[in-house]
Amino acid sequence: MRFPLLAAAFFSMVMTATPAVAQIVDYLGIPGPVELGGKSYKLAWNSQPSENYTKQEYVPEGQSPENYGQMVLVERVTGDIKVIDTVRSQMDMLEKRKGIDPLVSYEVLQKDATKEVVLDFLVSVKNSKGGYVVEWNLYRYVPMRSGVLVFAVSHRAYGNDNAKAFLSDLKQLRTAQTGVLLKADLPKPAY
Repeated sequence: MRFPLLAAAFFSMVMTATPAVAQIVDYLGIPGPVELGGKSYKLAWNSQPSENYTKQEYVPEGQSPENYGQMVLVERVTGDIKVIDTVRSQMDMLEKRKGIDPLVSYEVLQKDATKEVVLDFLVSVKNSKGGYVVEWNLYRYVPMRSGVLVFAVSHRAYGNDNAKAFLSDLKQLRTAQTGVLLKADLPKPAY
């Protein structure tokens, strides 16, 4: 099951299975490990569904994109697209989820001096066993010379008991991870 993805045509929230055996090609020139908040994340999955959109997911050792507690994402969209357009697209997708997801919520933060935008959002899904998977995401949208770079962190909890504990601790996690992500050096993709 996958669902920490962005919006619209290139940033679509998808809940599909990752192929069991997939060749990982470092499309962005960021092979990893990616460091964030004193933790190391290795490249574990990527996709280039179009010439102008690339997504790479990094997880700690022992975790996988299909079943993780923490993940770092790096996405790049090239072309004539602005940060606000990608953020609006994701917000539209989240609004549409409200009909099927009782926990979906989001908040937008803007860093005026850098023209960056940060989107903090929570989503959930009921798994095939009737338990919930809850996911909190923090996406940092950064304008590039031609397009947008997204540097993000995602956290998940599986099962109703874990989801309840996760939600009760979410305020502290948000505060800590927001500070870490906003201060972090951005990965530098090969353009």
